[in-house]
Amino acid sequence: MSAASPRTLHRVWARRVGPLGPYESESGDGARRGGSRRAVTAGDGGPAVLQGLGPVLAWILRRSHNASAAQMAGLISEGARGLGLVGTRLYLSDVQQLRLVPLPQHGLQAVEDRGFEIDGSLAGLAYRTERVQSAPNEDCAWFPMVDGVERIGVMQAIGLGHGAADGLLEAGQALASLAALLVVSKSSHHDLLVLTERTRPMTLQAELLWAFLPPRTIGITSATSSAVLEPAYNIGGDAFDHNFIDGVLHVSLVDAMGHDLASGGASAAALAACRFVRRSGGTLADIVSTVDRTLADWIPDRLMTAVVAELDTRHGDFAWINCAHPPPLLLREGRVVHRALERTAHLPLGFGYHVSKPPVQEHVRLQPGDRVLMYSDGVTEARSPDGSLFGEQRLADAVIRSIASGESAPEALRRLVQSLLTRRQHRLRDDATIVLAEWHPPSDRITG
Repeated sequence: MSAASPRTLHRVWARRVGPLGPYESESGDGARRGGSRRAVTAGDGGPAVLQGLGPVLAWILRRSHNASAAQMAGLISEGARGLGLVGTRLYLSDVQQLRLVPLPQHGLQAVEDRGFEIDGSLAGLAYRTERVQSAPNEDCAWFPMVDGVERIGVMQAIGLGHGAADGLLEAGQALASLAALLVVSKSSHHDLLVLTERTRPMTLQAELLWAFLPPRTIGITSATSSAVLEPAYNIGGDAFDHNFIDGVLHVSLVDAMGHDLASGGASAAALAACRFVRRSGGTLADIVSTVDRTLADWIPDRLMTAVVAELDTRHGDFAWINCAHPPPLLLREGRVVHRALERTAHLPLGFGYHVSKPPVQEHVRLQPGDRVLMYSDGVTEARSPDGSLFGEQRLADAVIRSIASGESAPEALRRLVQSLLTRRQHRLRDDATIVLAEWHPPSDRITG
């Protein structure tokens, strides 16, 4: 037996819960006496739409369990029609965050089927700002699709134009959030979703590393970590990891020697070792010695630089170990705190030296609003056609300017890496990875 449609549920729910039930609204005294009922439409706005929202979301969830990736966009659109909208369309960001690419859906027009540029379109503006966008002369609105704090794409809500009621906007945001959650939940086992985000095939080593990477952006109330890496389709030695555990943000950035499958394998093994030690209750020193031993034992011809770090999000204590990697930068109040995180670096990983002599971690106390910028040498050593280096100062200035203009951390890094690619005419000689960790505790939760 097929599941009932949202419009059928309008009638069923009204019969079960009576007047002012979730899918329908009542009008006039006759309605209160059991008279006529009407389906909620986009013109109703506020409370009536919100009353019908819960059952619509529940219907979508039930249908989603057995839905394929090819059915996801249509499923969300059908649910939207149950709220009185004309429909919806889903667009996912490509892996380089250059374009918004449509998920397959029946009825897409030619221009919609091509998608939209993230820079230079209203849809892209919704993605960049993570805010609902609409134009006065268009009968649609664009909603950001966000999983936690990770940007996934945008949802176009048709029949919900400029100046829509708050209730409709809230319903649209809920639909976009549910769409993002469903896309993420199915992307691990539905290649259509993965392929939608790609504009060309990846190399074998890039495929290996992307399988190990976490979401680009993670966050909680008191801290956020965001990362980017290029060349996205041909990464070979760089990788990053970030994760929260018991109020502590863990960040790792590794750079394996070379740019081939062995390099990708070394970085993947390093991330696995980081997670193994972290989930076993180990320290930063334990992580370093475990990665060092793993490389020395199993991939002895590959050396690796790395920074492993932890941020206690309750107190602001930042600890790190640097193994021959560029030192992190501390950004505070719109400037770089000179040499604040610069210490004598330890030997690179792979020699086995740290197995018997684990390094000692460094400590600093952050101030609320501080940001720690970690990067690989492929960023600062990228050269423009005239031979000039991108450099540490240009890296820091670009991030500071973007954040000062009100951009979020993931948007600041997206713009930075696009600037880097443009400078190199979209041909990087080395992997370039950037991780930006922010400590932004609520003022009432800072403890000494």
